[in-house]
Amino acid sequence: MVGAEASVSAGTAEALLEELVRTSQEASPAELPEVLDRYVTAMGLGRVVVFLIDLQQRRLLPLTEGEEELEVDGTLAGWAYRTDSLRVTEDGAGGLVVWLPLINAAERLGLVRFSMKNLDGHRLWRCRALTSILTLIITSKRTYIDTIAQRTRTRPMQLHTEMLRAFLPPRSIGTGRVVSTAVVEPAYELGGDAFDHSFTEDILHATILDAMGHDLASGLTTSVAMAGCRNARRTGAELAQLVMEVDQALTRWLPDQFCTGIFTQLHMPTGMLRWCNCGHPAPLLIRRNRLHPKALARPPEPPLGLPASLAGDSRQVYETALEPGDRILLYTDGVVEGRDEGGEQFGLERFADYIIRSTAAGHTASEVLRLLIHAILDQRKNELSDDATILMIEWRPPRGPDPTR
Repeated sequence: MVGAEASVSAGTAEALLEELVRTSQEASPAELPEVLDRYVTAMGLGRVVVFLIDLQQRRLLPLTEGEEELEVDGTLAGWAYRTDSLRVTEDGAGGLVVWLPLINAAERLGLVRFSMKNLDGHRLWRCRALTSILTLIITSKRTYIDTIAQRTRTRPMQLHTEMLRAFLPPRSIGTGRVVSTAVVEPAYELGGDAFDHSFTEDILHATILDAMGHDLASGLTTSVAMAGCRNARRTGAELAQLVMEVDQALTRWLPDQFCTGIFTQLHMPTGMLRWCNCGHPAPLLIRRNRLHPKALARPPEPPLGLPASLAGDSRQVYETALEPGDRILLYTDGVVEGRDEGGEQFGLERFADYIIRSTAAGHTASEVLRLLIHAILDQRKNELSDDATILMIEWRPPRGPDPTR
């Protein structure tokens, strides 16, 4: 094995990297830290610890036993997470600490901490490469290794929330043209709220749902609606047909339940947005740092799951052209209608203003929603009377050539 301070040839580095990928695929959750330690020692990278973000994005929780958890707000590690940036500091004993964020496309998984005596261009490149590999490893393993889920929780979860969360996609997804990001609270007692987003070819699909009630039945209602939506989407159904199939699924399997929701499709190359609103608060448009509350307001369709005699024969689909930089907000009524101890609502204007100010301050879309949901929770002292879910779409197509040149 190569010493920690010795140089490593390109051929040796490639062989070690190949060994890391192979052994990490076979490693159990308990063995993974040991596999990482062997690799970073051989590569002269000192010591590595992986931190995963908790469900509420307040703490960074170590994957390795015995390490202390870290707060996101008010720490250097948290700064690296919040800004998606490299951070290098001195450790107070003549060494260096390197923080690199674990990011899978637009989704923030946590951080990697490297502790080493020296840092140069080669070591930094290897730190970045290892962080990228760890991101892929964690993303793939979390679907079947409960240890990762355990490491991201700070308290027990309700049964109906466990069921509903099993259907939720990653908090954030993105490409070079668009980012879709969401937050949902209460994290451990979620009732009937849910969101969904995914890509097919050059279309972003984004959905928000709010089922009646806050129990197992409401969670089941939302889960059936999400399954119906995905099933229709994956068979290539048009938007109106997709909504109709969700209607039929709820009517057939849960005839006494209904939910509201918005289904959207964004054509990423052109910015053409299509949507269907089923009894839900209207989407909001933020353009050039101004809220346009009525821009996407249209007569809503009836809620999902009603009998055909009430729901009508077909669903109305609307469309509009977005401008580069536009942000679309989907939210449930628990976001703006909840009240603090003095009876004051968070309100639509405060909701939109918070997003505008956070964006103007340079925060990423994911960080904007993290700060916003924490502001809502803080206003209500972490006691929500209703589920609060927010999904934000940011369309940011690449700039074309300057026609004046």
